[in-house]
Amino acid sequence: MSNIQIKIDGMTCGGCAKSVTNALQQCRGVNSVNVDHVSGLAQIDYDPQQISVQELKTAIEDSGFDVIN
Repeated sequence: MSNIQIKIDGMTCGGCAKSVTNALQQCRGVNSVNVDHVSGLAQIDYDPQQISVQELKTAIEDSGFDVIN
């Protein structure tokens, strides 16, 4: 397992964080997700042999939010 912290722009409430959490939890290889809308951070434990960082970022963007590089 690997862990990554991704900065997200556009989350304004707990519902936003829940949307991102749900999107990431549906990805294969994701073990756990913790999204905080106040800090704009997503902490993700994932298996890099099953999913790439780019795929994680795409899942966040597909849920309607922007990833800050």
